[in-house]
Amino acid sequence: MAEGTTGGGAPPQAVPGHARPRIGHWAVVAAGCAAVVAGGLAANPANGTPGPVRPTLAPRALPAAEAPDPAKAELPLDCGPFPVKISVHFGADLGDGKPGTVAAAHCDAENGTPPDAVYLLGPGPAGRPVVVATLLSEQENLTVSRLALRSDGVITGHAQGYSSDDVPRFSPDVSLDLTWARQSGRWTRTQTQAPPAQA
Repeated sequence: MAEGTTGGGAPPQAVPGHARPRIGHWAVVAAGCAAVVAGGLAANPANGTPGPVRPTLAPRALPAAEAPDPAKAELPLDCGPFPVKISVHFGADLGDGKPGTVAAAHCDAENGTPPDAVYLLGPGPAGRPVVVATLLSEQENLTVSRLALRSDGVITGHAQGYSSDDVPRFSPDVSLDLTWARQSGRWTRTQTQAPPAQA
């Protein structure tokens, strides 16, 4: 019996050239499969290697028990003999899946109106929160009365200050609405004048 035939059957017919799969055909199929796989991967910005695409998380407020405790953080305020006081804060997941706390703090001096600084805190070693970003420096001489999180992840706040050193500390004449938005991994602040009555 000759190789390639079956007993008593007709000899195999030749496949037309246009019907035979060619190397180019399989290359196109392989490229299409690769494109489908690549659609589920994203380049890792650190080293360019592909990694799984992660869904964007919606920013949300967190209960105090789930967020870093600002009272346990070592804040970069030079208060001398005075303690640090947290004036206003809130816990939130800002859309990255990590718990955070936005806190305004100042030196708890015995008199006057010490200015606030605003910090973004994240989890740290041994349960001690660390400063992830400084959103407002105490050197800007503002007192923060409100901080909140918008549904789009923008941090909002209200602050008061002074137009000059001659303005009495008990009567601020500058009122600002503040917003912080994350752009390219950094927080950018904008501010608009607001009526002092909003404080």
